[in-house]
Amino acid sequence: QVQLVESGGDSVQAGGSLRLSCAASGFTYAYMGWFRQAPGKEREGVAVISSVLNRLYADFVNGRFIISRDNAKNALYLQMNSLQPEDTAMYYCAAGRVMSLRQGDFGYWGQGTQVTVSS
Repeated sequence: QVQLVESGGDSVQAGGSLRLSCAASGFTYAYMGWFRQAPGKEREGVAVISSVLNRLYADFVNGRFIISRDNAKNALYLQMNSLQPEDTAMYYCAAGRVMSLRQGDFGYWGQGTQVTVSS
């Protein structure tokens, strides 16, 4: 059974940091990524990483976030620094078959973890 479980979301003040984690089970996918969805907005790609550690980031990341994975543990991480109120969203872990920031390219999704950044 394919399962993705996120953790690490929290409420922080602007300028703070958080580390999100995603535990995957039941499969191994070449590409794993983080997406986010703010209230009233479309879900958007944040970062994607391949099994050989190639990375792709959305422009808005602007060097603040780092995506990483531990293939031995089948785990995915997102280190988020210099968080801003506009980063407030539900963050989702996803697995897919291409290096892409488009949600349609990812077939497996977790339930999400909430990140709230206050000014």
